Amino acid sequence: MPFDLVTIPCLSDNYAFLLRDQTSGKVALVDVPEAAPISAKLKELGWTLSEIWLTHHHPDHIQGVSDLVADHPARIVGGKADAHRLPNLDQVVADGETFQFAGHDVQVMDVSGHTVGHIALYVPDAKCVFTADSLMALGCGRLFEGTPAQMWQSMQKLMKLPKDTTVCSGHEYTQSNAKFALTVDPNNDALISRSREIDQARKNGVPTVPSKLVTELETNPFLRPDDSGIRTQLGMENATDTEVFAEIRARKDSF
Repeated sequence: MPFDLVTIPCLSDNYAFLLRDQTSGKVALVDVPEAAPISAKLKELGWTLSEIWLTHHHPDHIQGVSDLVADHPARIVGGKADAHRLPNLDQVVADGETFQFAGHDVQVMDVSGHTVGHIALYVPDAKCVFTADSLMALGCGRLFEGTPAQMWQSMQKLMKLPKDTTVCSGHEYTQSNAKFALTVDPNNDALISRSREIDQARKNGVPTVPSKLVTELETNPFLRPDDSGIRTQLGMENATDTEVFAEIRARKDSF
């Protein structure tokens, strides 16, 4: 691939991501939970930051922007619907739009649910999508502003991406997500196996993010409300997908 992708742990359980185009050397950063570890990684790699892409307004995704750009000036891109709650943007983007990064398309997707105006950024040439707190490894973001119907609609958008897409989500929640997933999908062999792999990774201090979309489709209950086994487990055999999704989200909230 003509890209380098680097995952940077921040705060207690956040992730930021660096995406570098190998041909031009241009570097994009997705979300800025805090400046120090990102600055340290840029220095270690000898990379110069070109752009910052912001997914949504929550402090644990943007609070490091001002400190970072003081030492690493960069163009800042964010969602038009969220612009009033984001740091000053050099470019606003909206659902369905495409902008350019080092000659590559970056497709903007509205994935409201966790917040209203949350965006995901899909880079086809890099085969990766930056989902922050929408689709997460074995989970999805808590619904602080949106509705279950909105979030399920957002999940369906992301599910249509190529199965080999790398999903870069915003937090190290995978181990707890796996424990919950097994309560609603206990007979899923792929989930059982993945849960064991996650436990081993965390024991060794290895990040479980990013993940592959194909793996999420097989194991993430928030992408599988149509699954007969999950429906039977919930006693919702005749419910709509949206109703099952809402029940899964409600159970996770109280897990």
